Amino acid sequence: MRVVAAAAAVVAVVAGCSSAGKDAVATGGTFDFVSPGGKTDISYDPPASRGTIGNLSGPDLMTKGKTTGIADFPNQVVVLNIWGQWCGPCRGEAPALQQVYEKSKDRGVAFLGVNVRDPQQDKAQDFVTSFHIGYPSIWDPAMRTLIALGGKFPTSVIPTTLILDRKHRVAEVFLRSLTADDLQQAVDRIAAEPDL
Repeated sequence: MRVVAAAAAVVAVVAGCSSAGKDAVATGGTFDFVSPGGKTDISYDPPASRGTIGNLSGPDLMTKGKTTGIADFPNQVVVLNIWGQWCGPCRGEAPALQQVYEKSKDRGVAFLGVNVRDPQQDKAQDFVTSFHIGYPSIWDPAMRTLIALGGKFPTSVIPTTLILDRKHRVAEVFLRSLTADDLQQAVDRIAAEPDL
């Protein structure tokens, strides 16, 4: 009976962002986020309609005493990935994110991870080392840095990836793990936009 209860708890955690209704609801952090129509891919177009986020920054995961944040990437497209080393889908998408980062970094595209719900920093650092991740991450076990999203964008669906345009407006939100092809297409589109 304990095995069944433990398995049910794992399924509940993994499927935490799904919903029986037509809207996907994510709860946690400081607010409830409802994804219209249950969408897991949300685009904000035209660019003038895009919202901005606040000054998202926090302790660098890999370098003690260093602060890392969105402001480190002026005039760059920023792929913001919210992840945890405990998250199976995050492990599945890590190689795809690194691949797109390598292909895109010379075109003014930066990547920034936000590691959440990992109280042991060394475990999150092992994840970065094991997957050969070359871009920085913020270490945020309590999810405090995500207050900068201002309640307008999800904070409790893991993994979540946001693509910010060169003015750091939110252009895309993915409430799921990504393949390299899906992410590369979205990054290429946002990186090719004229500076509006």
